[in-house]
Amino acid sequence: MTCRTSSHCVKKRCALLLACVAVFDAARAILAQELLPETPAPAPATAAVPFNGDEYGALFGQPPIPTPTPSGAWIAPPGAQPLLAAPAPCNVAPAWGQPVIAAGPNDWYWQVMPKSVIYHSYLAGVHEPRLGIIAERETNSDHSFWDGTLGARVGVLRYGTGDGIMPQGFELDVEAAAMVRLTLDSIGDFETADYRYGVPLTYGIDNWQFKLAAYHLSSHLGDEFAIAHPGSLDDRINYVRNELVLGASYFPQPFVRLYGEAGWCFHYDGGAEPWEFQFGTELSQPGPTGPRGTPFLAVNANLRQEVDFGGDISTEAGWLWRNDTGQVMRLGLHYFNGKSSQFQTFNNFEQQIGFGLWYDF
Repeated sequence: MTCRTSSHCVKKRCALLLACVAVFDAARAILAQELLPETPAPAPATAAVPFNGDEYGALFGQPPIPTPTPSGAWIAPPGAQPLLAAPAPCNVAPAWGQPVIAAGPNDWYWQVMPKSVIYHSYLAGVHEPRLGIIAERETNSDHSFWDGTLGARVGVLRYGTGDGIMPQGFELDVEAAAMVRLTLDSIGDFETADYRYGVPLTYGIDNWQFKLAAYHLSSHLGDEFAIAHPGSLDDRINYVRNELVLGASYFPQPFVRLYGEAGWCFHYDGGAEPWEFQFGTELSQPGPTGPRGTPFLAVNANLRQEVDFGGDISTEAGWLWRNDTGQVMRLGLHYFNGKSSQFQTFNNFEQQIGFGLWYDF
């Protein structure tokens, strides 16, 4: 009896001790949980993110950033907000991943091989570098000719804007062309050729363009003409001009160009004399024309000292196409009156009437 009572008392005491231990463990766990920083519940995926949200709070002494109230008025209708500036063009090098040039439309920056030129060739100038071909009738001799030009003027280096139609800045160009004459018949004899190459330094500002250039021009007799006319080599001339040129071009209206230049030879031969002057005008729709094109008219006069400043006048009219880099393709009528456009026969008078196709760079 005594043993059973004693065993019962021991069991009660053990149960009480275990209960105390459990309560103590629970209390310690609750106390530790209360000492931990509270972690906010994650926001649902559809919850709006505050514009000035900062999980670390604002810096000491910094005023809070006012949060605008979301509304439909934030989004302007199309065209209601004009662009402050045109998109900045850039030349991207995909292999390297970053633009190598980034500039706004009016920024000046260095450009190697710019896409356009500042000072364009004179449309009606017969000794300007371009690609072209004219089928013409020379009324004085009653002969027909192909007058072709194979050449170009391109930009090498520019410090200026990247505009394609009327760029601004300083530019170094190179130019070269061969002006050849073939008979317009079944034989197509090569009669004469003038060769020209030069280096123009140009400057464009607002509606003005200026040119300081040095160029060489020489005239040659065709081999087939020499074969067909025995003894003609004895009469050929070594016409040469090594010349410095100062020119200016101005647009009083976007569709009107006026220009003039003066040239002085520091070396000349074969009947050439030092001075020459060239001037003229061009009329056409400005800017890119699209596929429809636009009419054009161009007049050029060239006065030379070796013919007592008589020279020649050339007129061209027809249809013109211009792209976004200022390159021009034309077709139309050609009229020339004055001293020969081939300097091998510079003292002969010619009147040319024909039709041409030209491409100006």
